[in-house]
Amino acid sequence: MAFLADALSRVKPSATIAVSQKARELKSQGRDVIGLGAGEPDFDTPDNVKKAAIEAINRGETKYTPVSGIQPLREAIAAKFKRENNLDYDWKQTIVATGGKQVLFNAMMATLNAGDEVVIPSPYWVSYPEMVSICGGTPVAAETSIENGFKLTAEALEKAITPKTKWLIMNSPSNPSGAAYTAEELKALADVLLAHPNVWVLTDDMYEHLTYGDFRFHTIAEVEPKLYERTLTMNGVSKAYAMTGWRIGYAAGPLELIKAMDMIQGQQTSGACSIAQWAAVEALNGPQDFVARNKAIFQGRRDLVVSMLNQARGIKCPVPEGAFYVYPSCAELIGKSAPSGRTIETDEDFVSELLEAEGVAVVHGSAFGLGPNFRISYATSEALLEEACNRIQRFTASLK
Repeated sequence: MAFLADALSRVKPSATIAVSQKARELKSQGRDVIGLGAGEPDFDTPDNVKKAAIEAINRGETKYTPVSGIQPLREAIAAKFKRENNLDYDWKQTIVATGGKQVLFNAMMATLNAGDEVVIPSPYWVSYPEMVSICGGTPVAAETSIENGFKLTAEALEKAITPKTKWLIMNSPSNPSGAAYTAEELKALADVLLAHPNVWVLTDDMYEHLTYGDFRFHTIAEVEPKLYERTLTMNGVSKAYAMTGWRIGYAAGPLELIKAMDMIQGQQTSGACSIAQWAAVEALNGPQDFVARNKAIFQGRRDLVVSMLNQARGIKCPVPEGAFYVYPSCAELIGKSAPSGRTIETDEDFVSELLEAEGVAVVHGSAFGLGPNFRISYATSEALLEEACNRIQRFTASLK
Protein backbone atom coordinates (compact mmCIF):
# COMPACT_ATOMS: atom_id res chain seq x y z
CA MET A 1 0.00 0.00 0.00
CA ALA A 2 1.43 3.35 -1.06
CA PHE A 3 1.99 5.86 1.73
CA LEU A 4 1.43 9.08 -0.27
CA ALA A 5 -2.01 9.95 -1.61
CA ASP A 6 -2.87 9.22 -5.24
CA ALA A 7 -3.91 12.88 -5.61
CA LEU A 8 -0.24 13.92 -5.53
CA SER A 9 0.36 12.11 -8.80
CA ARG A 10 -2.08 14.52 -10.46
CA VAL A 11 -0.34 17.67 -9.22
CA LYS A 12 2.77 19.53 -10.38
CA PRO A 13 4.86 21.90 -8.25
CA SER A 14 4.29 25.63 -8.78
CA ALA A 15 6.54 26.83 -11.60
CA THR A 16 6.44 30.44 -10.39
CA ILE A 17 7.61 29.47 -6.91
CA ALA A 18 10.30 27.24 -8.43
CA VAL A 19 11.70 30.08 -10.56
CA SER A 20 11.84 32.46 -7.60
CA GLN A 21 13.59 29.80 -5.53
CA LYS A 22 16.10 29.11 -8.32
CA ALA A 23 16.89 32.83 -8.57
CA ARG A 24 17.45 33.02 -4.79
CA GLU A 25 19.78 30.01 -4.91
CA LEU A 26 21.88 31.48 -7.72
CA LYS A 27 22.11 34.83 -5.92
CA SER A 28 23.31 33.06 -2.77
CA GLN A 29 26.08 31.51 -4.89
CA GLY A 30 27.23 34.95 -5.97
CA ARG A 31 25.55 35.06 -9.40
CA ASP A 32 24.24 38.38 -10.70
CA VAL A 33 20.59 37.43 -11.15
CA ILE A 34 17.57 39.63 -11.86
CA GLY A 35 14.47 37.76 -10.73
CA LEU A 36 11.33 38.63 -12.67
CA GLY A 37 9.28 35.64 -11.55
CA ALA A 38 7.65 36.90 -8.35
CA GLY A 39 4.01 37.97 -8.49
CA GLU A 40 4.02 40.59 -5.76
CA PRO A 41 4.33 44.38 -5.65
CA ASP A 42 7.68 45.79 -4.56
CA PHE A 43 5.90 48.62 -2.70
CA ASP A 44 5.59 48.59 1.07
CA THR A 45 2.24 48.16 2.80
CA PRO A 46 0.66 51.63 3.36
CA ASP A 47 1.45 53.20 6.74
CA ASN A 48 -2.19 53.54 7.80
CA VAL A 49 -2.67 49.80 7.30
CA LYS A 50 0.43 48.95 9.33
CA LYS A 51 -0.73 51.34 12.03
CA ALA A 52 -4.13 49.62 12.18
CA ALA A 53 -2.39 46.29 12.73
CA ILE A 54 -0.29 47.71 15.56
CA GLU A 55 -3.36 49.22 17.17
CA ALA A 56 -5.14 45.86 16.91
CA ILE A 57 -2.25 44.20 18.73
CA ASN A 58 -2.31 46.85 21.44
CA ARG A 59 -6.08 46.35 21.85
CA GLY A 60 -5.52 42.65 22.38
CA GLU A 61 -7.10 41.51 19.10
CA THR A 62 -4.94 38.40 19.27
CA LYS A 63 -7.48 35.61 19.77
CA TYR A 64 -9.12 33.15 17.40
CA THR A 65 -11.63 34.75 15.06
CA PRO A 66 -14.83 33.30 13.61
CA VAL A 67 -14.03 30.88 10.79
CA SER A 68 -15.41 33.18 8.06
CA GLY A 69 -13.72 36.29 9.46
CA ILE A 70 -14.43 39.12 11.88
CA GLN A 71 -17.70 40.93 11.27
CA PRO A 72 -16.10 44.39 10.71
CA LEU A 73 -14.03 42.97 7.86
CA ARG A 74 -16.94 41.08 6.33
CA GLU A 75 -19.01 44.28 6.49
CA ALA A 76 -16.14 46.17 4.83
CA ILE A 77 -16.02 43.54 2.08
CA ALA A 78 -19.77 43.83 1.45
CA ALA A 79 -19.42 47.63 1.36
CA LYS A 80 -16.50 47.37 -1.09
CA PHE A 81 -18.48 45.17 -3.47
CA LYS A 82 -21.38 47.65 -3.39
CA ARG A 83 -19.18 50.73 -3.73
CA GLU A 84 -16.83 49.52 -6.45
CA ASN A 85 -18.67 46.71 -8.26
CA ASN A 86 -22.39 47.50 -7.91
CA LEU A 87 -22.91 44.11 -6.24
CA ASP A 88 -25.28 43.77 -3.28
CA TYR A 89 -24.11 41.22 -0.72
CA ASP A 90 -25.10 40.88 2.90
CA TRP A 91 -22.02 40.57 5.11
CA LYS A 92 -23.09 37.00 5.88
CA GLN A 93 -22.58 36.18 2.19
CA THR A 94 -18.86 36.92 2.50
CA ILE A 95 -15.93 34.81 3.64
CA VAL A 96 -12.36 35.68 4.63
CA ALA A 97 -9.53 33.22 4.09
CA THR A 98 -5.77 32.92 4.37
CA GLY A 99 -5.15 34.38 0.93
CA GLY A 100 -7.00 34.00 -2.34
CA LYS A 101 -5.61 30.50 -2.77
CA GLN A 102 -7.60 29.24 0.19
CA VAL A 103 -10.79 30.80 -1.16
CA LEU A 104 -10.28 28.95 -4.43
CA PHE A 105 -9.39 25.69 -2.72
CA ASN A 106 -12.38 25.88 -0.37
CA ALA A 107 -14.76 26.51 -3.27
CA MET A 108 -13.44 23.58 -5.27
CA MET A 109 -13.33 21.25 -2.27
CA ALA A 110 -16.89 22.17 -1.31
CA THR A 111 -18.38 21.56 -4.77
CA LEU A 112 -16.38 19.13 -6.91
CA ASN A 113 -17.08 15.43 -7.26
CA ALA A 114 -15.05 12.95 -9.29
CA GLY A 115 -15.59 13.62 -12.98
CA ASP A 116 -16.78 17.21 -12.57
CA GLU A 117 -15.11 19.51 -15.08
CA VAL A 118 -13.82 23.05 -14.57
CA VAL A 119 -13.20 25.24 -17.62
CA ILE A 120 -10.07 27.36 -17.29
CA PRO A 121 -8.94 29.77 -20.03
CA SER A 122 -5.27 29.29 -20.93
CA PRO A 123 -2.84 30.82 -20.25
CA TYR A 124 -3.90 30.42 -16.63
CA TRP A 125 -2.46 30.96 -13.18
CA VAL A 126 -0.51 27.79 -12.45
CA SER A 127 -2.54 26.87 -9.34
CA TYR A 128 -5.99 26.72 -10.94
CA PRO A 129 -5.75 23.30 -12.64
CA GLU A 130 -3.75 21.83 -9.77
CA MET A 131 -6.38 22.82 -7.21
CA VAL A 132 -9.11 21.32 -9.37
CA SER A 133 -7.15 18.08 -9.65
CA ILE A 134 -6.43 17.89 -5.91
CA CYS A 135 -10.15 18.27 -5.24
CA GLY A 136 -11.02 15.40 -7.58
CA GLY A 137 -12.23 17.44 -10.54
CA THR A 138 -11.00 17.57 -14.13
CA PRO A 139 -9.48 20.84 -15.41
CA VAL A 140 -10.43 21.64 -19.01
CA ALA A 141 -8.26 24.23 -20.75
CA ALA A 142 -9.99 26.62 -23.14
CA GLU A 143 -7.16 28.00 -25.23
CA THR A 144 -6.80 31.66 -26.13
CA SER A 145 -4.29 33.23 -28.50
CA ILE A 146 -2.02 36.22 -28.79
CA GLU A 147 -4.14 37.38 -31.74
CA ASN A 148 -7.23 37.83 -29.53
CA GLY A 149 -5.28 39.33 -26.65
CA PHE A 150 -5.25 36.08 -24.64
CA LYS A 151 -8.98 36.43 -23.95
CA LEU A 152 -11.57 33.66 -23.91
CA THR A 153 -14.13 34.02 -26.67
CA ALA A 154 -17.77 33.01 -26.51
CA GLU A 155 -17.14 30.39 -29.18
CA ALA A 156 -14.24 28.82 -27.28
CA LEU A 157 -16.29 28.77 -24.06
CA GLU A 158 -19.25 27.11 -25.76
CA LYS A 159 -16.95 24.46 -27.20
CA ALA A 160 -15.36 23.73 -23.80
CA ILE A 161 -18.64 23.24 -21.91
CA THR A 162 -19.97 19.69 -21.57
CA PRO A 163 -22.71 18.11 -19.44
CA LYS A 164 -19.98 17.52 -16.81
CA THR A 165 -18.97 21.20 -16.53
CA LYS A 166 -19.52 22.63 -13.04
CA TRP A 167 -17.38 25.80 -12.99
CA LEU A 168 -15.78 28.38 -15.22
CA ILE A 169 -12.80 30.14 -13.60
CA MET A 170 -12.28 33.68 -14.86
CA ASN A 171 -9.28 35.87 -14.00
CA SER A 172 -9.35 39.50 -15.12
CA PRO A 173 -6.88 41.15 -15.24
CA SER A 174 -5.06 37.91 -15.86
CA ASN A 175 -2.05 36.30 -14.32
CA PRO A 176 0.01 35.58 -16.46
CA SER A 177 -1.03 37.63 -19.50
CA GLY A 178 -2.34 40.87 -17.99
CA ALA A 179 -5.38 40.59 -20.28
CA ALA A 180 -8.56 42.21 -18.94
CA TYR A 181 -12.10 41.86 -20.24
CA THR A 182 -14.33 44.77 -21.23
CA ALA A 183 -18.00 44.80 -20.22
CA GLU A 184 -18.92 43.80 -23.79
CA GLU A 185 -16.53 40.84 -23.75
CA LEU A 186 -17.88 39.67 -20.40
CA LYS A 187 -21.48 40.01 -21.64
CA ALA A 188 -20.69 37.73 -24.60
CA LEU A 189 -19.37 35.07 -22.20
CA ALA A 190 -22.33 35.60 -19.87
CA ASP A 191 -24.74 34.95 -22.74
CA VAL A 192 -23.14 31.54 -23.23
CA LEU A 193 -23.38 30.78 -19.52
CA LEU A 194 -27.06 31.73 -19.42
CA ALA A 195 -27.69 28.88 -21.85
CA HIS A 196 -25.94 26.46 -19.44
CA PRO A 197 -27.68 26.94 -16.06
CA ASN A 198 -25.63 24.24 -14.29
CA VAL A 199 -22.32 26.05 -14.82
CA TRP A 200 -21.12 28.34 -12.02
CA VAL A 201 -18.55 31.13 -12.34
CA LEU A 202 -15.60 31.78 -10.04
CA THR A 203 -14.22 35.18 -10.93
CA ASP A 204 -10.77 35.98 -9.58
CA ASP A 205 -10.57 39.78 -9.46
CA MET A 206 -7.33 40.01 -7.48
CA TYR A 207 -5.79 42.53 -9.90
CA GLU A 208 -8.95 44.65 -10.18
CA HIS A 209 -7.29 47.96 -9.26
CA LEU A 210 -4.35 47.47 -11.62
CA THR A 211 -5.73 48.43 -15.02
CA TYR A 212 -4.19 51.09 -17.24
CA GLY A 213 -5.08 53.93 -19.54
CA ASP A 214 -8.82 54.33 -20.13
CA PHE A 215 -9.64 50.70 -19.37
CA ARG A 216 -12.53 50.33 -16.92
CA PHE A 217 -12.75 47.19 -14.81
CA HIS A 218 -15.94 45.12 -14.65
CA THR A 219 -16.79 41.83 -13.00
CA ILE A 220 -19.17 39.33 -14.58
CA ALA A 221 -22.02 39.37 -12.02
CA GLU A 222 -22.08 43.17 -12.37
CA VAL A 223 -22.37 42.91 -16.16
CA GLU A 224 -24.99 40.15 -16.06
CA PRO A 225 -27.04 40.19 -12.83
CA LYS A 226 -28.80 36.96 -13.88
CA LEU A 227 -25.55 35.15 -12.99
CA TYR A 228 -25.51 36.54 -9.43
CA GLU A 229 -26.94 33.36 -7.89
CA ARG A 230 -24.20 31.18 -9.40
CA THR A 231 -21.16 33.43 -9.17
CA LEU A 232 -18.44 33.45 -6.52
CA THR A 233 -16.69 36.82 -6.73
CA MET A 234 -13.18 36.60 -5.26
CA ASN A 235 -10.70 39.32 -4.39
CA GLY A 236 -8.09 40.18 -1.77
CA VAL A 237 -5.78 42.84 -0.40
CA SER A 238 -2.49 41.38 -1.60
CA LYS A 239 -1.92 43.15 -4.93
CA ALA A 240 -3.57 46.58 -4.82
CA TYR A 241 -2.63 47.18 -1.17
CA ALA A 242 0.85 45.56 -1.30
CA MET A 243 -0.16 43.11 1.45
CA THR A 244 1.01 39.78 0.02
CA GLY A 245 2.54 38.57 3.29
CA TRP A 246 -0.56 39.44 5.32
CA ARG A 247 -2.40 36.56 3.59
CA ILE A 248 -5.96 37.87 3.35
CA GLY A 249 -8.25 36.83 0.53
CA TYR A 250 -12.01 37.13 0.46
CA ALA A 251 -15.08 36.32 -1.58
CA ALA A 252 -18.82 36.78 -1.73
CA GLY A 253 -21.50 34.58 -3.22
CA PRO A 254 -24.70 32.64 -2.57
CA LEU A 255 -25.18 31.89 1.12
CA GLU A 256 -25.37 28.12 0.63
CA LEU A 257 -21.92 28.07 -1.01
CA ILE A 258 -20.41 30.40 1.61
CA LYS A 259 -21.69 28.13 4.40
CA ALA A 260 -20.16 25.09 2.67
CA MET A 261 -16.82 26.88 2.33
CA ASP A 262 -17.02 27.91 5.98
CA MET A 263 -17.43 24.25 6.94
CA ILE A 264 -14.38 23.24 4.90
CA GLN A 265 -12.28 26.05 6.37
CA GLY A 266 -13.48 25.21 9.88
CA GLN A 267 -11.93 21.76 9.59
CA GLN A 268 -8.84 23.09 7.84
CA THR A 269 -7.37 26.31 9.26
CA SER A 270 -10.27 28.08 11.01
CA GLY A 271 -10.13 31.88 10.82
CA ALA A 272 -7.36 33.86 9.15
CA CYS A 273 -4.81 35.81 11.24
CA SER A 274 -6.67 38.23 13.51
CA ILE A 275 -4.10 41.02 13.16
CA ALA A 276 -4.08 40.77 9.36
CA GLN A 277 -7.88 40.93 9.32
CA TRP A 278 -7.92 44.22 11.24
CA ALA A 279 -5.28 45.58 8.87
CA ALA A 280 -7.51 44.56 5.94
CA VAL A 281 -10.44 46.49 7.47
CA GLU A 282 -8.34 49.64 7.28
CA ALA A 283 -7.16 48.78 3.77
CA LEU A 284 -10.72 48.54 2.47
CA ASN A 285 -12.25 51.38 4.50
CA GLY A 286 -9.31 53.79 4.68
CA PRO A 287 -7.75 56.25 2.19
CA GLN A 288 -7.31 54.88 -1.33
CA ASP A 289 -5.11 57.59 -2.86
CA PHE A 290 -1.99 55.42 -2.97
CA VAL A 291 -3.75 52.95 -5.29
CA ALA A 292 -3.77 55.45 -8.18
CA ARG A 293 -0.20 56.50 -7.37
CA ASN A 294 1.11 52.93 -7.48
CA LYS A 295 -0.90 52.17 -10.59
CA ALA A 296 0.74 55.04 -12.45
CA ILE A 297 4.17 53.64 -11.55
CA PHE A 298 3.17 50.19 -12.77
CA GLN A 299 1.90 51.63 -16.06
CA GLY A 300 5.24 53.32 -16.68
CA ARG A 301 7.02 50.04 -16.04
CA ARG A 302 4.66 48.19 -18.35
CA ASP A 303 5.28 50.65 -21.18
CA LEU A 304 9.06 50.40 -20.71
CA VAL A 305 9.10 46.60 -20.74
CA VAL A 306 6.74 46.23 -23.71
CA SER A 307 8.76 48.71 -25.75
CA MET A 308 12.13 47.11 -24.99
CA LEU A 309 10.92 43.55 -25.50
CA ASN A 310 9.48 44.41 -28.89
CA GLN A 311 12.94 45.70 -29.83
CA ALA A 312 14.45 42.29 -28.98
CA ARG A 313 15.06 40.01 -31.94
CA GLY A 314 12.38 37.36 -32.33
CA ILE A 315 10.21 38.57 -29.43
CA LYS A 316 6.61 39.69 -29.86
CA CYS A 317 5.00 41.34 -26.82
CA PRO A 318 1.39 42.59 -26.79
CA VAL A 319 0.34 45.46 -24.54
CA PRO A 320 -1.65 44.07 -21.58
CA GLU A 321 -4.59 45.94 -20.08
CA GLY A 322 -3.71 45.23 -16.45
CA ALA A 323 -1.94 43.33 -13.64
CA PHE A 324 1.87 43.61 -13.57
CA TYR A 325 2.84 40.95 -16.09
CA VAL A 326 3.66 40.73 -19.77
CA TYR A 327 3.41 37.49 -21.72
CA PRO A 328 5.60 37.77 -24.82
CA SER A 329 5.95 35.12 -27.50
CA CYS A 330 9.33 33.57 -28.30
CA ALA A 331 7.96 31.41 -31.13
CA GLU A 332 10.36 32.88 -33.70
CA LEU A 333 13.34 31.73 -31.60
CA ILE A 334 12.37 28.07 -31.35
CA GLY A 335 14.92 25.96 -33.23
CA LYS A 336 17.78 28.42 -32.80
CA SER A 337 21.05 27.63 -31.03
CA ALA A 338 22.02 29.28 -27.74
CA PRO A 339 25.58 30.42 -26.84
CA SER A 340 25.96 27.16 -24.89
CA GLY A 341 25.43 25.22 -28.11
CA ARG A 342 22.06 23.90 -26.95
CA THR A 343 19.14 24.04 -29.38
CA ILE A 344 16.13 25.90 -28.06
CA GLU A 345 13.26 23.49 -28.66
CA THR A 346 10.72 24.83 -26.15
CA ASP A 347 9.93 27.95 -24.16
CA GLU A 348 11.30 26.14 -21.11
CA ASP A 349 14.63 25.80 -22.95
CA PHE A 350 14.47 29.50 -23.77
CA VAL A 351 14.07 30.64 -20.15
CA SER A 352 16.67 28.13 -18.95
CA GLU A 353 19.27 29.40 -21.41
CA LEU A 354 18.36 33.03 -20.67
CA LEU A 355 18.98 32.42 -16.96
CA GLU A 356 22.27 30.64 -17.64
CA ALA A 357 23.61 33.14 -20.17
CA GLU A 358 22.37 36.46 -18.80
CA GLY A 359 21.11 35.86 -15.26
CA VAL A 360 17.50 36.86 -15.96
CA ALA A 361 14.90 34.65 -14.29
CA VAL A 362 11.46 34.50 -15.98
CA VAL A 363 8.78 31.79 -16.10
CA HIS A 364 8.16 29.64 -19.17
CA GLY A 365 4.72 29.96 -20.72
CA SER A 366 4.00 26.24 -20.98
CA ALA A 367 3.73 26.22 -17.17
CA PHE A 368 0.68 28.47 -17.65
CA GLY A 369 -0.81 26.19 -20.28
CA LEU A 370 0.13 28.17 -23.40
CA GLY A 371 3.43 28.55 -25.18
CA PRO A 372 5.90 29.22 -26.62
CA ASN A 373 5.76 32.28 -24.40
CA PHE A 374 7.27 33.48 -21.14
CA ARG A 375 6.00 35.60 -18.28
CA ILE A 376 7.76 38.63 -16.89
CA SER A 377 6.64 40.33 -13.70
CA TYR A 378 7.40 44.05 -13.85
CA ALA A 379 6.76 44.54 -10.13
CA THR A 380 10.30 45.80 -9.58
CA SER A 381 12.27 48.99 -10.20
CA GLU A 382 12.60 50.58 -13.64
CA ALA A 383 16.38 50.36 -13.33
CA LEU A 384 16.28 46.59 -12.87
CA LEU A 385 13.65 46.18 -15.60
CA GLU A 386 15.73 48.19 -18.06
CA GLU A 387 18.84 46.15 -17.28
CA ALA A 388 16.89 42.88 -17.57
CA CYS A 389 15.45 43.90 -20.94
CA ASN A 390 18.92 44.91 -22.17
CA ARG A 391 20.12 41.44 -21.23
CA ILE A 392 17.17 39.81 -23.02
CA GLN A 393 17.93 41.87 -26.13
CA ARG A 394 21.58 40.77 -25.94
CA PHE A 395 20.59 37.14 -25.45
CA THR A 396 18.15 37.01 -28.37
CA ALA A 397 20.71 38.72 -30.62
CA SER A 398 23.23 35.96 -29.75
CA LEU A 399 20.97 33.13 -30.92
CA LYS A 400 21.91 31.50 -34.22
